[in-house]
Amino acid sequence: MQRFKTLIPAALAFACAQACLPVHAQAVGGNFNRVATFEAFRNVPAGRTVSKKSVAEIVTASEDGRLLAYTDGEQQGIGLIDISNPASPQAAGFIPVEGEATSVVILRGKILAAVDASKQFFQPEGHLVTIDIATRKVIDKCNLQGQPDSVALDKTGSHIVVVMENQRDEALNKGAIPQLPAGNVTILPIKNGVPDCTGAYPIDLTGLAEIAPTDPEPEFVKVNSKGMAVVSLQENNHLVLIDVAKRHVVRHFSAGSVNLKEVDLKRDGIIKPSESITGVLREPDAVAWLDDQRFVTANEGDYKGGSRSFSIMNIDGKVEFDSGAMLDHEAIRLGHYPERRSSAKGNEPESAEVGVFGKDRLIFIGSERSSLISVWLDQGPGKAPKYLQALPAGAGPEGLLAMPQRKLLVVASETDGAARASVSIYQRGDTPAAYPTLMSNDTPAGPPIAWGAISGTSADIQQPGRLWAVTDSAYSTTRILQIDANFKPALITNEITVTKGGKPANFDAEGIAQRADGSFWIASEGDPAKKGGALKDLLLHVTAKGEVQEEIELPAALASHAVRFGFEGVTRTGSGADEVVWIAVQREWKDDPQGFTKILRYHPATKAWGVLHYPLDKTTAEGGWVGLSEISAVGPNEFVVIERDNQFGDKSLKTLRAFSVAGLVPAAVSDSKVPVVSKRLVRDLVPELQKPNGIVLDKVESFAVDAAGNAFAITDNDGVDGTNGETQFLRLGRLPNLR
Repeated sequence: MQRFKTLIPAALAFACAQACLPVHAQAVGGNFNRVATFEAFRNVPAGRTVSKKSVAEIVTASEDGRLLAYTDGEQQGIGLIDISNPASPQAAGFIPVEGEATSVVILRGKILAAVDASKQFFQPEGHLVTIDIATRKVIDKCNLQGQPDSVALDKTGSHIVVVMENQRDEALNKGAIPQLPAGNVTILPIKNGVPDCTGAYPIDLTGLAEIAPTDPEPEFVKVNSKGMAVVSLQENNHLVLIDVAKRHVVRHFSAGSVNLKEVDLKRDGIIKPSESITGVLREPDAVAWLDDQRFVTANEGDYKGGSRSFSIMNIDGKVEFDSGAMLDHEAIRLGHYPERRSSAKGNEPESAEVGVFGKDRLIFIGSERSSLISVWLDQGPGKAPKYLQALPAGAGPEGLLAMPQRKLLVVASETDGAARASVSIYQRGDTPAAYPTLMSNDTPAGPPIAWGAISGTSADIQQPGRLWAVTDSAYSTTRILQIDANFKPALITNEITVTKGGKPANFDAEGIAQRADGSFWIASEGDPAKKGGALKDLLLHVTAKGEVQEEIELPAALASHAVRFGFEGVTRTGSGADEVVWIAVQREWKDDPQGFTKILRYHPATKAWGVLHYPLDKTTAEGGWVGLSEISAVGPNEFVVIERDNQFGDKSLKTLRAFSVAGLVPAAVSDSKVPVVSKRLVRDLVPELQKPNGIVLDKVESFAVDAAGNAFAITDNDGVDGTNGETQFLRLGRLPNLR
């Protein structure tokens, strides 16, 4: 325990909470862990295109907590998931609706869903549909005077409150407001389990906010136990309290602004939280009641603000707490910070939920761009909440649902890409937090060490548990990260900026190997067809301080055949005059037979190059390919490579393979006949990547065996560009089938 205190500064304690205790002292009790992930496309009905986008936005549950319903606006319907067993969610049906489903609640065996049927921004229209769960049929439709967004029920189920956003056209006049017609909040009584259209009562929200009083732009609504609704007017940076039963505005006030310190405000390829900004409008999106006097706002921003934070306010409009830059800092610490959003809204908190689990009133905040859910313990009026943990979600978490009766948290994520949109299920229990698996220490300046896009790893030549990792071209400056795997989560304890001529350098570093003298070899991937200028595959000699001493190019006879899938891993054997560098090329070059890629051998003392061929597995996935992502020497002649495809999911290929070069003489660069290595399976990594109960990640790009013989693998999160930012640090232990 003393060693832990020495390595981890006191400033880290708040952000780490229980998550970064060393493995032998890991606290237990009250942690959420992901138990399952359901991909939305699994509910696409027959006759519809599975490859078409399927999203999961807002999610709700039946009264018994065994059925989830979520909105899929892209497929224009409501998806159902059976969670009788939360660890094994099953597709339970899909109900089409006439338009884009925007929000959903369940009441007494019926699903009430808001549907946006607008064809033009200036002619908003929509309706509420009622779906009978037993028959999976639409049994009622209630036309609305505008475009509905969020819906909420009061505690007794006597009324449904509908936010009629009538959203603006962001392409019109650069999205400036006002843009009429004005939105409102419409309250409908519930009769015999269905909304009573004849009793619809619109509440006028114009004239309340100062920014655009004629165009309120209401966004989200929640109702407390006393029947008071809180409504966010996001673009107007305003909040409105409405008595649902009496159908009138009780109070309204500005959401206010914040001053932020230690944030990154430039989109420049560098995560540098060293700037300040004043007077940032909160512009809250989601709201959630903590009790009948206080509520939480997720301050996403959508117009001219967005404070990167969440706030706790009371019904008098007083701000009791604001998280400031903490959500950004935690995203940086966990490798989830979306650098491309630095000039906009950073982590972009969009969703909020509150649930009482036992004696703990918990706050959940979903950060859309960093795809993290932060969990907080409410400590009462006037007190700051306590940060507990962060959970990895699917890309773009949109809807949060706390289910205390089953100790569950459900998160719907709307971004649908190579990794499909999904619904994630987490359960609270007494086991240690499984995430994060890797995090960073504080910098001397205060904020955490920024990281992401880990593309190659090397074990320290002497110290067990110490690894050296390198970042790729997701960032504009190449860095070497020092990782201490003796902690759990593994801890990034230091960073080294790679420099050239005294200035920060930018390479597409894909592999790293520590030399016997403590300096490094780095493999930088080329791209002959890159727009703006061809990039060469380079072998870099870098000092222990990060200074580039030498850039070694391929001989012309090799370089002329290169394609953009180039250097992907580097390792070395021997030392001094006997040192040999080995480089893995990701995929076939123009001179390679189909299905074979190169293993390159370089002898620094003689500057001689040699070539071997590696036989790649085949893929049957449409648009798929198989290649190498890493090479590590595990003996004088024995090597392990990562052979993987570019697919997500349980059926993807992620393997460790071994081969020996004993008895093989690499071909000269001009030879047409190249010896082929014989590979064997060391470890299928798919089962390891299934253990976190998320979607099996595509980019396993790092592998190393430390000085004690323990093996590690790390996934590359692409710098949170088009991904959910999740990094899995795999502890593989000793691999008994290595020679």
